[in-house]
Amino acid sequence: MKSFIFMLLFGVFLFYTLLNGEHNTSVLMPESIMQERVEDNTTGNEILPRSVLLEQNLSSEDNLSQVESMIALAQSKIGSPYMYAKTGPDSFDCSGFVYYLFGEQDIRIARTSIAQSKEGTALSRTEIRKGDILFFDTSQKGHVNHSGIYLGEDKFIHASSGKAKGVTISDMDGWYQDKFLWGVRR
Repeated sequence: MKSFIFMLLFGVFLFYTLLNGEHNTSVLMPESIMQERVEDNTTGNEILPRSVLLEQNLSSEDNLSQVESMIALAQSKIGSPYMYAKTGPDSFDCSGFVYYLFGEQDIRIARTSIAQSKEGTALSRTEIRKGDILFFDTSQKGHVNHSGIYLGEDKFIHASSGKAKGVTISDMDGWYQDKFLWGVRR
């Protein structure tokens, strides 16, 4: 009987929280996950561990408008110049562009491509969806050195240090085909 009452009260709490637009995941996280929070070495801010980042799935059906908003922002930056170590809003390197886009959606991710690639579960090319982060080995040295955002239909947007020298849309079946490593979903 106690568990029934608890579940009923928890259900009322959840309903009230969702009804009022309060989506504070820290209220709903189990204590074991709450204890996993860590500090971001670059900013000193508290960040969520991978297990929680995956629960903030940007590509879930509930967040499609957030994905579309992020893609619209990304497309508004087409032509912005590539500059090493820049995170916007007017110039970017590849991971800085991804970092900026997710930051504008209030989703904290790592700053560098290689660090971003370690957050989340790796997705094959057949598993990626709009809004997923893509990782590439453009130097073909066996490690991640480039990232971008999947737009769908085998296209992605990224800040390129190559021919475009800025934010551009590229085809995954072109030059990047054999350089794609994996994607991750936020």
